[in-house]
Amino acid sequence: MRWALVKVSLAVTVMVVLAFALPLGIVIKEMARDRAFSNAERQAATIGPTLTVTTERRPLERAVESTPAGAVGRMAVHIPASGEPGSLPLEIGKRRAAKKDLATVERIGRASITEVSGGSALLQPTAIGTGQIAVVEIFVPEGEVSNGVDTAWLVLAGVGIALIVGSVAVADRLGVRMVQPAQRLAGAAHDLGEGRLGARVPEEGPPELRSAAAAFNSMADQVVQLLANERELAADLSHRLRTPLTVLRLNAASLGESTAAEQTRAAVAQLEREVDTIIRTAREAKPQTAAAGAGAGCDVSEVVRERMGFWSALAEDEGRKVRLAGVDRPVRIPVARPELAAALDALLGNVFRHTPEGTAFSVDVHNSDDAVIVLVSDAGPGIADPAAAMARGNSGARDGSTGLGLDIVRRVAESTGGDVRIGRSVLGGTEVRIWIGLDPREAARGRRRGGHRGRVQRRRKAALR
Repeated sequence: MRWALVKVSLAVTVMVVLAFALPLGIVIKEMARDRAFSNAERQAATIGPTLTVTTERRPLERAVESTPAGAVGRMAVHIPASGEPGSLPLEIGKRRAAKKDLATVERIGRASITEVSGGSALLQPTAIGTGQIAVVEIFVPEGEVSNGVDTAWLVLAGVGIALIVGSVAVADRLGVRMVQPAQRLAGAAHDLGEGRLGARVPEEGPPELRSAAAAFNSMADQVVQLLANERELAADLSHRLRTPLTVLRLNAASLGESTAAEQTRAAVAQLEREVDTIIRTAREAKPQTAAAGAGAGCDVSEVVRERMGFWSALAEDEGRKVRLAGVDRPVRIPVARPELAAALDALLGNVFRHTPEGTAFSVDVHNSDDAVIVLVSDAGPGIADPAAAMARGNSGARDGSTGLGLDIVRRVAESTGGDVRIGRSVLGGTEVRIWIGLDPREAARGRRRGGHRGRVQRRRKAALR
């Protein structure tokens, strides 16, 4: 494309230069010729008054020598014979024109230009006192006819070449301005096709290429988002399997020491390892927030009672004291029921997994006009580094924990504009506080502030790595 633009610009500029320069050069040549012969006519006219007064040689010679042309030997005067007996034609100065040309001018009475050796001659007829026609000859050298023409043509040629070079340079720069964004777009598309998801294109160049670059970047972001969502879905679904796996592990631990019991425990352990492998693999790409869809919501009291009913049976088997409060009346929150259930299962599963048997725990629900707070507390050893526990994949546990559970809880809270905090509970162990916002405007701000921006940054960092 770049060289095509250069060729087109070169061809157009050359045609324009030729269309103007050639006629202008011819006009300059004609103007120089007209200027030379106009000057010759003025020189011939200076001798006219003398010819009307006298045709004597001596006065005419003095008059010819007094003119600029006569002083350099370029003027000649041809006077025909008077017709009297014994009269002869009179010639003053050097004659260069042919006699037949002089006779023709004398006969027709009009000025004429004839070619002579070394230039041209202007033959100007002039009436004399005898009623006859004398011819004044002015010699015009070839150099005077073309005086200044070569210089003018050189200037025209220089201007034309400068225009051609300038147009080629401008076309080349325009071609670069168009080609480079297109090359970057093609390179980024190639990189994206090879799996380098961080490939993006600067939105530069002509409007059409800027629009194409913006569309490509948007498409690349969508590809990264789709891949992240797929991995997130795989990780979340795999993590949800840990809840029934925890139950299986606890039940398998009470089967005794038989061969079938050992095989069951080994199968459960193998299944847990496989699930953990799936979670770690899916966790390699930073996921995007799975915010609740429009109109999604549930009764937090109902979901808490349902999940506590499930976990209470296991708690009774392990001798754990369970306390439930604040769920005596319906409380609607802008969170989908499966999302809230997954968050509660993640927290309660952590209690069973990371605290000794017999450790008490409680779930409390508090609500106000703009928020609902769910507290999950236990009497276990607590969490030494809450900030590390909140980071995905960095829970700090030494028993193979993926660290995904708290991240699920955090995403649920941030989708409503809330947050999650870890502290010390009144029971002496860990307290996880889930702050769920009820204001849709605050929820939107929370999703933009805590969800989209942070995950876009993490997603870009992951893509750059």
